[in-house]
Amino acid sequence: MYDAILVATDGSETAAEAVEHAIELARQVDATLSAIAVLESRTEYDNAIVDPETVDRRRREQAAATLGEIVESGDDAGVQVETAIRNGVPSEEIVAYADEQAVDAIVIGARGRSSLRGALLGSTVDRVVRTAPQAVLVVGGDSSQ
Repeated sequence: MYDAILVATDGSETAAEAVEHAIELARQVDATLSAIAVLESRTEYDNAIVDPETVDRRRREQAAATLGEIVESGDDAGVQVETAIRNGVPSEEIVAYADEQAVDAIVIGARGRSSLRGALLGSTVDRVVRTAPQAVLVVGGDSSQ
């Protein structure tokens, strides 16, 4: 059914739920698992208070740490995980990476770090669901928030 699975993470709580599901699914169907973190390119820091290079370095370090945790969780479950950090528009990078890796399914959390409330799905998730040719499993997300 699935030979290759991709899980997308932004380090959020629902992304962590998606990671758990992706690891278990990969274990059950003996699929390869890739994990991606996308550093949003549309965020601009154009003032004297915030150093863009410092922000970028911290975001990259945080993404690497999150992906490292996914690798450890995968190891604990007997699932090898390949990771990637990309820069760009998250939905576009997730779909492009899924195509490049020839994955059969994408697992993603229902909502990311956005503070917007009341939306059923985050805009990134919505775009991935609409544009990815692969099956997309949306995990988590309490719609009452």
